[in-house]
Amino acid sequence: MPREVRRAQILAKAGEYFSEYGLTAQTRGLAQACGVSQRLLYSFFPTKAALLEQVYRQEIEGPFRATWLAQLRDRKVPMDQRLVTFYQAYYDQVLTRRWLRLFLFASLAEAAMAQTYIDEILSDILNLIVREAAVEAGLKASRNKAENREIAWVLHGAISHLAIRRHIYHNANPLPVEQVIATHVRYFLGGLRSELKAMSNKD
Repeated sequence: MPREVRRAQILAKAGEYFSEYGLTAQTRGLAQACGVSQRLLYSFFPTKAALLEQVYRQEIEGPFRATWLAQLRDRKVPMDQRLVTFYQAYYDQVLTRRWLRLFLFASLAEAAMAQTYIDEILSDILNLIVREAAVEAGLKASRNKAENREIAWVLHGAISHLAIRRHIYHNANPLPVEQVIATHVRYFLGGLRSELKAMSNKD
C-alpha cells in the first residue's frame, strides 16, 4: 500500500478512535484498530502529540469552510437569512457526533484543540456576526471585540447545544433542526438590537 494512502487511513481511523475513547486513549489500541504495529504507526506520527495535531487539523478544523465568511459578509442578503444559511451548514458539516465528541473530549482533557479552534476560527466568526448584524440594524458594534464575542456566543452556544442535545444526549425533539435554528436566529437578532442600543446609550 502506498505510504500516503496508509497514512491517510491511520489518520481517519485516529479521528474515529479518539472520538469514541477520548484523547487519553493509548496509541497501542489505535494501532490494533488500524491493523498495524505501533512501530509502524510511529513511523508516520513520531509522537502522540504530533498525531493529535493532525487529528485536530483534519477532524476539528477541517470541516470549516472559508466560503462561509464571504456568505456572512454578503449584504445583498438579509442578516437573518445569512445566519440561518450559515448555521444550517455549520450544524450539518461541523457539529456532527464525531466532531462534538472530539471537541468535548479535548476540553475535558485540557488539550489545546478546543481553545485553538476558538482562537483560530470562532473568534473571527463571532465578531463578524455582530458587526454585520449591527450594520444592518443601523447601529454600531462595540469597540471591544471581547464584548462582541460574548454577545455572539448567545447564538453560537444555542446552536452548538442544540447539536449536543441531539447527537450526544439523544434528546427526542420532533421539531426540525431548520425550524429551531431559525427561531434562535430571530431571538438573537431581536435581543442584539436592544443590547447594541443600550451600549450606544452608555457611550
